[in-house]
Amino acid sequence: MISYEKTYWQQNKQYIAGIDEVGRGCLLGDVVAAAVILPIDLVIEGINDSKKLSPKKREICYEKIMEKALAIGIGKVDANRIDDINIKQATRLAMEQAFENLAIQPDFLLIDAEKISTPIPQLALIKGDQLSQSIAAASIVAKVTRDRMCLQWDMEYPEYDIAKHKGYGTKLHREHILNYGPCPIHRRTFLKNIVNIQQTLF
Repeated sequence: MISYEKTYWQQNKQYIAGIDEVGRGCLLGDVVAAAVILPIDLVIEGINDSKKLSPKKREICYEKIMEKALAIGIGKVDANRIDDINIKQATRLAMEQAFENLAIQPDFLLIDAEKISTPIPQLALIKGDQLSQSIAAASIVAKVTRDRMCLQWDMEYPEYDIAKHKGYGTKLHREHILNYGPCPIHRRTFLKNIVNIQQTLF
């Protein structure tokens, strides 16, 4: 998981930031990105793509990352902005915010399947969260951050059971949208098919 990092460490790039996002496919809430710089040669046991870890393992890894990382940045783009500029642009914007919120300027960026607007050299890695510890660490930080936001949204909009589905388009979530209509944090551009179904049914 650190083979890519090693390549660039050997080129004298000391601060390598992994960047990833969570929530791209959700029907509600923010898309959240994280940027993480880990120390040279550090290997954190158990780190993997956040989707492959149980919530308990994610929390354990999250605490290790928060303790060991040299710098962590978070970026968030809300549902209204996603509707305004589309999810691809919003994802890049969240990643750029995460990068800009790092306390240390990185020498190189490893990004999960995206490129961002910066003169700093970067590499977009398809399935990067399975290939790079830095990207996997960013995916874990972004996922835990967003899941905690979901708990807050769940209290604000309890009828939608956001803590259960985390905003993804599950059967339960779709049923709640049909029953109650969208809430203020739903992404309107993501709901067209569901609204069409509702119009057909009624």
